[in-house]
Formats: sequence, structure tokens, C-alpha cells
Amino acid sequence: MNLRIIALGLTMALAGAHPLMAQKSVPPPTAPRLPMATVFQGESKFHAIVAKAERENWRQLPIGERTIRVAREMVGTPYVNYSLEVDDRIESPVVNLRAMDCWTYYENALALARMLRYKPAPYKPEDMLHMVEIERYRNGVCTGNYLSRMHHLEEVFYDNQRRGYASNITSRIPGAVRMRREIREMTVQWKAYRYLRSNPALIEPMGKIEAQVSNLPVYQVPKTKVRDAEKYLRNGDICAITTNGPGGYTSHVGLIVRMKDRAYFTHATSDRDKGRMVIIDRPIADYVNAASKHAGIIICRPDDVPPSALWQNGMARQ
Repeated sequence: MNLRIIALGLTMALAGAHPLMAQKSVPPPTAPRLPMATVFQGESKFHAIVAKAERENWRQLPIGERTIRVAREMVGTPYVNYSLEVDDRIESPVVNLRAMDCWTYYENALALARMLRYKPAPYKPEDMLHMVEIERYRNGVCTGNYLSRMHHLEEVFYDNQRRGYASNITSRIPGAVRMRREIREMTVQWKAYRYLRSNPALIEPMGKIEAQVSNLPVYQVPKTKVRDAEKYLRNGDICAITTNGPGGYTSHVGLIVRMKDRAYFTHATSDRDKGRMVIIDRPIADYVNAASKHAGIIICRPDDVPPSALWQNGMARQ
């Protein structure tokens, strides 16, 4: 077969021109279990981003472009760790637009971007919390139990792909290889997690979850192959950084933003030399090759979720 045809087919597949699994319907939001002041911070920032999105009609952009528009609005936001640990017992979706960690940065950008297409305006913080619940909780439902939240990126990518909300394209990128790890981070370091510390009975079932995550089919693009892989990456791709450590698959996560024919890495960094805040960093190949602890990357490409029926009942604005 002509090599140009093979290359074109691969590029189309990695660009998303492949069948996703059938999309499952969006579960309704769960009833609030904690006060809004606890689970949502930064409402003024939320409304400012929404107003700009409406003025500039971000809704019509593809999901990746929309996500990066939102992500750029968060550049400069301070870094904070353990931002989801807001109670001793009750689990709830959480949004903090005043400060965020690497995971909540990508999650906040994607949730707000999806919200714009999921339902018509007007938007309220509860709408964004619903989109966070869809992304972060197993089957898209928060039960109020800490274990209903997915605590490992590998499971988040797997679960969202299973529901037709994303596609983990890593295994289709040239040079990708299978990873194998024994995940034990949370059961070993349980004292670092407020919910586990407050309820040690969760440690044993968390161990069972980590055993299941250990058996997921996880692929990475090794750091030596990332420069060649950049051409397959696009705006809004979730980029997890794999680690050489034995106890986990990933150590960091952010988003891809295309600039100057390169795939740059935007993330919330705890690095004091970089300001401990959300930044647009170097091209992803340069980033992973700059530290020996980095092994490579995993790429998950989100999709929009099925639209709300509110678009059909006269509430939608033209």
C-alpha cells in the first residue's frame, strides 16, 4: 500500500475520524449534599468566563478549541493541592476557580467547555458541577461516597471512553508501548488523604479499586518518541505525564495547546520557579525530556456529551 495513504489514514484516525463507542445518556445531577459555599468557589470568575464565551460564541467551536479558550482564561490562577478534600465523610463534586491543581485545571476547563454545548444559557455554578460529576465520577454519578470518585487518571480515561465521552488515542500513536504497574499510591499513603484518614474502613475497598486500575490496558508514548508524536496532538487533548516510579502510572496532567507548529503543555504547576500557578509551558516533548522522572505521555481526547433535552423545549436561545 502507498505509504502516503497509510500516513493519511493514521493522521485521520488520530484526529478523531474513527467511531467512538455509542454515547450513553447523561445522568441527571445528584442532589447537593454540601453547601454551595463549600463545593463552589470563584463564582465571579465563572460568570466572567461564561459572559465572554457568549459574546464570542464559543459554543460553535469544536470541543478542543472551546476547552483551550476556557483554559487560557485560567492562566495565572494560583496552584493549590488537595482542593477536592472538602469534608471528612461526604463526597461531592467540587469546583474551585480561585486556585487549582493539575487535575482540576484540565477538569474545570473541560467542564465549562462542555457545559456551553450541553445546555442553553443562562448558566449557573450547578451546571458546571454537573459536568465535573460526569467526568470525574464512575458512570458519571456521585453517590456521596468517596469511592464513587475515580482517583486515578487511567480509570477516568477508561470510564469516559467506555461511555463514549472520550477516546484514549495513545495506543494508536506511533511508538506507543504497553505499561504495567502495581497501583498502591492511595492505600500506602492513605494518611495524606482526608477522607481515608477520617474513615480507614475505606482503605481496603480502595485497594481493590487500585488492583483493578493496575489491570487496565494502559499505553504510553515514551519520552524519546514524544517529539515525533506532537504532530498527532491537537488543542484540548488531555495529556498525562507518565512516571518511572513503580507505584503509579502518572504523576502529572495538563492540556495540549497548539502554537507555532508545536504541541505546548499548559498545566497548573507546583514548581516555585514557575510561580506555582497555571501556565502555558514548553512544547510537551521539551517538557518530558527535561526531567529524568518523566517516562512519557498518555493522551486522552474528550468529546462533547449528549446535549440536554432543554435545547428542544423552547428554552434554547438562537
